[in-house]
Amino acid sequence: MSQPLPLAPRLPLADGATIPQLGYGLYKVPTRDAARLSLDAIALGYRHLDTAAFYGNEREVGEAVRAAPVPREELFITSKVWKDDNGYDSTLRAFDASMERLGLEQLDLFLIHWPVPSTDLYVDTWRALIRVRDEGRVRSIGEANFHAHHIERIVGETGVAPVVNQVELHPWLPQQELREFDAARGIRTEAWSPLARGRVLHEPSLVRLAAKHGRSPAQVVLRWHIELGNIVIPKTSSLDRQRENLDVFGFALDHDDRAVIAALESGARTGRDPDDD
Repeated sequence: MSQPLPLAPRLPLADGATIPQLGYGLYKVPTRDAARLSLDAIALGYRHLDTAAFYGNEREVGEAVRAAPVPREELFITSKVWKDDNGYDSTLRAFDASMERLGLEQLDLFLIHWPVPSTDLYVDTWRALIRVRDEGRVRSIGEANFHAHHIERIVGETGVAPVVNQVELHPWLPQQELREFDAARGIRTEAWSPLARGRVLHEPSLVRLAAKHGRSPAQVVLRWHIELGNIVIPKTSSLDRQRENLDVFGFALDHDDRAVIAALESGARTGRDPDDD
């Protein structure tokens, strides 16, 4: 393998921890490939791996972490409780199962994967996350796919704010209001589907921007995320794409570039609206 790239910057979290701004997402990475691709990512310079119970590859991610030729404290590992396990006791059991699969003594970040407002269990789920944090089994806790009103409710009922809110976010769905809401409360916004599952990359204006900078459309979009201050976790099963996705710290977008990307906003989602569950 060629030389590793410079490490992504680490952003401070409100609880005193830090998180690598650009990580490797393992959604839909097949079990058979997850350990190898995680090790490849670490060798390239990734220090942040994002998995979940629902992804079915926690065990393989844990194997990669233990086999990696870098100290454990340099790596940042995220997992999530699946929505079928929302609820206080079921979340505690799900956390135990995730930790057993991962084989780690402490997790860096644990998230509620979806609020599922129709079941009205996300506050109880949040209380369980607070407990495992207070027990020292996870350093940081947060949510995925939470709207502002979901966050307001859990903070109102528990007094504890998440440090991360991971949501669908890309040029079609830039989530400006939610990002501003999060920032005002010391919550870091993290983008899943940062490339709209690759669909946004065919936008002619992005292709032109990529040519202008001598980069790929994916690199332009990931650079846009970085400059917005987002945490971003692109997924790929290709070593070349892993390298390309991490190599976004050697150029910058200008005002005109950002205006071009802003014009792509349409509100289109590639996944569900969290209020629809």
